[in-house]
Amino acid sequence: MVLRFHSRAQVSVELIIIFAAVVAVALLLITQLQKTTKEGSKVIDDKAKDIFDQISEID
Repeated sequence: MVLRFHSRAQVSVELIIIFAAVVAVALLLITQLQKTTKEGSKVIDDKAKDIFDQISEID
């Protein structure tokens, strides 16, 4: 009976470790995506400004 309880506890600990690893990887990916989004937004803003400057020079 004790061995059976130990097996269940072992599975639970393994699942918690796997879950923690998945959460850690997800947080890393989210952080990287946020950084990439900020950089992309800056590039788009700069390009839009350049385009509007060129349009205003045409007029």
